[in-house]
Amino acid sequence: MLRWLIGGGREPQGLAEKSPLQTIGEEQTQNPYTELLVLRAHRDIVRFLVQLDDCRFASAGDDGIVVVWNAQTGEKLLELSGHTQKITAIITFPPLEACEEKNQLILTASADKTVIVWDCDTGRQVRKVSCFHSTVKCLTILQRLDVWLSGGSDLCVWNRRLDLLCKTSHLSDTGVSALIEIPKNCVVAAVGKELIIFKLVAPTEGSLEWNILEVKRLLDHQDNILSLVNVNDLSFVSGSHVGELIVWDVSDWTVQACERNFWTQLDTQQEIKLCQKPNDISIHHFTWDEENVFAAVGRGLYVYNLQMKRVIACQKTAHDSSVLHIARLPNRQLISCSEDGSVRIWELREKQQLAAEPLPTGFFNMWGFGRVNKQASQPVKKQQENTTPCSLELIGDLIGHSSSVEMFLHFEDHGLVTCSADHLIILWKNGERESGLRSLKLFQKLEENGDLYLTV
Repeated sequence: MLRWLIGGGREPQGLAEKSPLQTIGEEQTQNPYTELLVLRAHRDIVRFLVQLDDCRFASAGDDGIVVVWNAQTGEKLLELSGHTQKITAIITFPPLEACEEKNQLILTASADKTVIVWDCDTGRQVRKVSCFHSTVKCLTILQRLDVWLSGGSDLCVWNRRLDLLCKTSHLSDTGVSALIEIPKNCVVAAVGKELIIFKLVAPTEGSLEWNILEVKRLLDHQDNILSLVNVNDLSFVSGSHVGELIVWDVSDWTVQACERNFWTQLDTQQEIKLCQKPNDISIHHFTWDEENVFAAVGRGLYVYNLQMKRVIACQKTAHDSSVLHIARLPNRQLISCSEDGSVRIWELREKQQLAAEPLPTGFFNMWGFGRVNKQASQPVKKQQENTTPCSLELIGDLIGHSSSVEMFLHFEDHGLVTCSADHLIILWKNGERESGLRSLKLFQKLEENGDLYLTV
């Protein structure tokens, strides 16, 4: 495994101090990403990656530019320049099914208080909006209504032509940090420590204008909300700066479940730290599957089962610094990246439950080794109830970046893409697959040149 790939031959900061529980040997048999391509185009922190199609992605960050890449070859396809300050949000804008023009569009928001629509096939700047009073922090598309929303100090609704349809009054100085769509033409906006439910009212025969109405405020969080996602048709989940995870009912917006003690979960020694640093328990990101919500909590990873309403597996110190992004892979695998510059692959495994053997009685009872009475066996029973049925096992450690890894994309066929504060993008490749492709190309070339002969 290559350990000094960039950064002048030094390992990323903090990697030399890994806990023994979270290290992995040089032979990483379950880690397919053994080859890499380093992509250079940005001049500042690269914070965002967005997938455009099966073989293209776009990157953006603090230098204000958007770069379109080929995920198979690592070739730089386009560089989109138009913002004067850092980019704060980026999303894809799917083309209309009825529209003949099928070019891929993206929306980018910037600290320069503008939003730009780009054509990623031509590199053309389609439209630009410059009427914002504050930085737009988040964007979301409501494809069914064919509108998009921007969140800043207020919430605005726009059509495809970038006409402002309606907006809220000033919400707060902190602004909207996250937006998700829920049923009945409603959206959930994270504003500070509050979740605000808004309803979009489309034009009717009686009214030709759009409207956005505040329906309800959910005040259950004790600190700023950092993450907000839809997990299924029934629930959405929010996570806060002080480690609160709340599962909400998507129809009536009531609390289905709440977890506030991640940092003491599954601790066999039951040590409760009274002076937790906020970053140690902040929930930075979520991903999910049909059964579980996977949460990046401080430096750790936690698996919260929606049906059991409890944590079923965790790695408290999955990284040496805060985990910034996580994603679920096939085969019960998980990828995480961190401020410490590392990218790690985990596997969710079921633990083997071993039957308890009967303890001897007699002489050893006087020293407390045997089971004297029912009361003496209670702590053992309690410990068995507190054990977790699953574990997160480290199966791969990708060391290549020299600074914080902000996020990543996973392509089914073309590997893994990571972006970092070191201004670089790394395209991690499946070594076995790439070797097979090279061999295939070599045989094809030999066959074309007539250099491939079969001997009998």
